[in-house]
Amino acid sequence: MAKLLAMILAGGAGTRLEPLTRERAKPAVPFGGRYRIIDFVLSNFANSGIYRMKVLTQYKSDSLNKHLSRAWRMTAFLDHYVETVPAQMRTGMDWYKGSADAIYQNLNIITDEEPDHIFVFGADHIYRMDCRQMLDFHVERKAACTVAAIPVPLHEGREFGIIDVGPDGRMRGFVEKPKNPPPMPGNDKYCLASMGNYLFTTQSLVQEVVRDAADESSAHDFGKSIISELYKREPVYVYDFATNVIAGQEQKERGYWRDVGNIDTYYQSNMDLVEVDPVFNLYNDRWPIYTQPNNFPPAKFVFADLEHRRVGHAMDSLVSEGCIISGGHVRRSVLSPKVRVNSFSEIEDSLLFENVTIGRRCRIRRAIIDKNVEIPQETTIGYDLEEDRRRFHVTAGGVVVIPKGMKVA
Repeated sequence: MAKLLAMILAGGAGTRLEPLTRERAKPAVPFGGRYRIIDFVLSNFANSGIYRMKVLTQYKSDSLNKHLSRAWRMTAFLDHYVETVPAQMRTGMDWYKGSADAIYQNLNIITDEEPDHIFVFGADHIYRMDCRQMLDFHVERKAACTVAAIPVPLHEGREFGIIDVGPDGRMRGFVEKPKNPPPMPGNDKYCLASMGNYLFTTQSLVQEVVRDAADESSAHDFGKSIISELYKREPVYVYDFATNVIAGQEQKERGYWRDVGNIDTYYQSNMDLVEVDPVFNLYNDRWPIYTQPNNFPPAKFVFADLEHRRVGHAMDSLVSEGCIISGGHVRRSVLSPKVRVNSFSEIEDSLLFENVTIGRRCRIRRAIIDKNVEIPQETTIGYDLEEDRRRFHVTAGGVVVIPKGMKVA
């Protein structure tokens, strides 16, 4: 049996998710109420039976490190682990110069583990994937590297590495974040995008990052620097993510993948979860998303004062443990643990992070309220964006974002 290692890139600054990344790494940003973004890639590997995972961290990693150490304890008896690897400056006085340099600076891990194949995956995407199926594809074709890919609308292609693939599945062209993405053959409205998930033979990966490290003009990035050159010399194949089959998954979820790189996409991806029949189903117990268990009490809904419309209820919403909906109304929203919504308040189309308290008679719409924020009574947010911009961050899509711990007047 081949020996496998997963190296997960979790060191990016996540500047496009500001202010949610002001005090935490992007992979540690909450998602879906009780998860962190990184839980999705880790769950994919765990459900795929790949139990050796190294998470390469760098910026503002304390929250991420705490989460991994508390939530992702695996059995050392069977040599299963999720281990964080902070930037150690093993090759000089530099932080990671890019994703390829992050691997180069940690070649000692590969030397110690001696794997046959290495997964190099990003830590900030929302999806389900059986990584073993990608491995089978990779081994059958004797590939030096396999890149997972998915079609995206042409206007979004400038955010991704765009691939040209032959009929045999072999890569024959790659351009990183082009201003004018080339369309897919036979479909001029879509282009084929790299998901940022790579599978290498150990020999190929080591050779390429060592070669890249010696090139002072390189961006030291996997897409721009490694893949864009490797396919010209070695067999690089493209794995069609849409062919990946997950136990318990409905047809409509096949190929679901979201790069939550900016706040509007992040917000909409959370809103996808509250649909009556969501395209991405958190309730698939045959491919669960794992996270840290909490010892919080169940969610509670009070009062039943129909005469004065003081009724605590939530509709089309995800409500986590420890929440108290105390006479307030919640619609189409995602509530993390220990949120309290007080009487006569109305919350709509919003994300409330852990330990948020909403005072009485508040009206909040299309907002993201980060952890440990208390909203004073009779506050209105999301109804007058010009007024909101004077106090808060408002995205291009009109989502109001209140940073962690902010004192709201």
